[in-house]
Amino acid sequence: MSDLFSSPDPTPAEPAAPALSFREAMEELEGILERIEGEEVDIDRLAEELRRAAQLLDLCRGKIRKAEVEVTQIVQSLEEEG
Repeated sequence: MSDLFSSPDPTPAEPAAPALSFREAMEELEGILERIEGEEVDIDRLAEELRRAAQLLDLCRGKIRKAEVEVTQIVQSLEEEG
C-alpha cells in the first residue's frame, strides 16, 4: 500500500548524450549568444537557453583544464628527458 508521505519513485536516468567536442560546444554557445543578442529568444525560453549555455561553459572549461594538465605533463616529461 502506498503511503501519502513517501517520496515518489525516482525517475529513471536519461541515457547519456554523446559528448560534444569543444568546437561543437563553442558553436552551440555562439548560436545561443546570437539568438539572445538578436532578441530572437522568446522570454519563455530565455531561462532554458541560459541554463544550456551554463552547461556548455562548464563543459568547455573542463576541456580546457584537461588540456592544460596534459600540456603541462608533456612539457615536464620533455624537460626531464632533456
